[in-house]
Amino acid sequence: MPAWLNIDQEGNGMKKILFVVCSLLLALNLFAQQEKPNFDPAKFEAELEQFVTTEACLCPNEASAFFPVYREMRKKQKVIFDQIRRSRHTDTSNDKACEEAIQKQDRLDLEIKQLQQDYHNQFMRIIPASKVLKVIRAEEKFHRQYFRKMAKH
Repeated sequence: MPAWLNIDQEGNGMKKILFVVCSLLLALNLFAQQEKPNFDPAKFEAELEQFVTTEACLCPNEASAFFPVYREMRKKQKVIFDQIRRSRHTDTSNDKACEEAIQKQDRLDLEIKQLQQDYHNQFMRIIPASKVLKVIRAEEKFHRQYFRKMAKH
């Protein structure tokens, strides 16, 4: 047994072990905090818009007309996504609460789809349908790439 692990009658060895364990946990916590990049919503939105603009080949006039409406849709989606996120904290041992959570989830999923459909129709009055489809695909592609990048960190 290493000398630093020797436990004497006064409990000093136990104090040493506790000190070493606490030090390791603190070091791991500090390392984890340094490695994880902070999420910046403004930067995320800016990168998303730049990516969508490039991928969908939006000219400056199209982008300036499109993105205010797009941001409006995203803001409304966020409200619904927040409701979905809150419903994930359902007590799974309570059948009635689970049933209500499932029904709420279904209702919110339909709301999201209806919102998307409404805004897609608005988008097609601003830019051609071909570019709206490119926007939809670009947004999906951006999210996949962004989450892969975040998972690596």
